[in-house]
Amino acid sequence: MSKRKISVQPAGIINTDINVTPLVDVVLVLLIIFMVLTPLLEKDISVRTPSTEKVDVVSDVPPDQLIVYVNAVCDVPPNTENIQKSELVPKLKPILDGKKEDDRIVFVVADDKCNYAKFIAVLDGTKEAGAKVLGIATDAPDPSMFQ
Repeated sequence: MSKRKISVQPAGIINTDINVTPLVDVVLVLLIIFMVLTPLLEKDISVRTPSTEKVDVVSDVPPDQLIVYVNAVCDVPPNTENIQKSELVPKLKPILDGKKEDDRIVFVVADDKCNYAKFIAVLDGTKEAGAKVLGIATDAPDPSMFQ
């Protein structure tokens, strides 16, 4: 019988690199899926707003209520007396000092065209004058107040 010679070759260096081909394939498939689905998700979201109840408009303001109107150029007439912003604190301080602590309430009505920073300056001025509670009225100011 003949002897067979069996030889084993050395395994060599082990390949420890990560095979990134399957990773790239999965990422590309996910990218395509998101590219197809994204335009479908950008639909309008329907919003259901609460219904409003009809409220009787009270046009009579109590005479002792302090209302500061701010017009488009941010002139400040408190209770229909037209003054400049710089005069706001000196005019309001004696009025508010004469009231009780709980009655120091000032309502501010601003025109839509008034600058936001100037409106905030008016709110700060009313607090500086001694107002404890500030109210912001949402109705448009009466145009006759700015005559």
